Amino acid sequence: MHMPPVVVKKRGVSVGRMVKANIVGVLLFMEILVSGYRFGVDGLSMNYYVLSCPMLEPIVRNTVSSALQADPTLAGALVRMHFHDCFIQSGGPVYDIPKGRKDGRRSKIEDTINLPFPTFNATELIRAFGQRGFNTQEMVALSGAHTLGVARCASFKSRLSDPADPSIDSEFVKTLSRTCGGGDNAEQPFDATRNDFDNLYFTALQRKAGVLFSDQTLFTSPKTKPIVNAYAFNQAMFFLDFQQAMIKMGMLDVKEGSKGEVRDNCRKIN
Repeated sequence: MHMPPVVVKKRGVSVGRMVKANIVGVLLFMEILVSGYRFGVDGLSMNYYVLSCPMLEPIVRNTVSSALQADPTLAGALVRMHFHDCFIQSGGPVYDIPKGRKDGRRSKIEDTINLPFPTFNATELIRAFGQRGFNTQEMVALSGAHTLGVARCASFKSRLSDPADPSIDSEFVKTLSRTCGGGDNAEQPFDATRNDFDNLYFTALQRKAGVLFSDQTLFTSPKTKPIVNAYAFNQAMFFLDFQQAMIKMGMLDVKEGSKGEVRDNCRKIN
């Protein structure tokens, strides 16, 4: 799948990185809980909790901020959680969101077949995201979520076989090979700042240092290369397009009535 498992692991980071991770983590975690797209769509509203839980946003913000201070790598995991919730069931940029999104009543491993795979080329990615209503630019912007977190060797080791994938820089092949020396679960950050939400993911693609085939294909394909270059040059443009695409993702398959619930335990259906 295009967005591989983000492994959460505690390790030391600078205060600056922690602050950036806190910002994006808070925003994206709130997106997971209460995301939506526009007013009045499928029960979503900017004021959904104004009467039932008026202190929800500061409670969530403070809780997640505290968690991220303890472990800044959670930011990547939160992005992935939001992607899975929206895509299967149907620091960074700062934005407000409509609220009221409920949990689904189904959680099956076979549903992950709907996710893009790390072996997809640009054409396949465009088609997969297009089936969910996203255009090419939105797909590239959402792929920029790989600015956070890591991939496991199992998801990219096929690119290292002799001969290696020609789209990878020869020195980066050595880096990935060293990572895979630790086994299939060994972790490789997508870019140099795994806990910062920035545009270094796109500059890495320009250097032929995309970790997954489905990452590097965004630069090798003429359909998406101009967008990668634009985001590498203009971080503000990436942030704006990413936030709009994430809000749009929040409207996918919103559950209402008996189709959704507020889980007592987020790990299992009530």
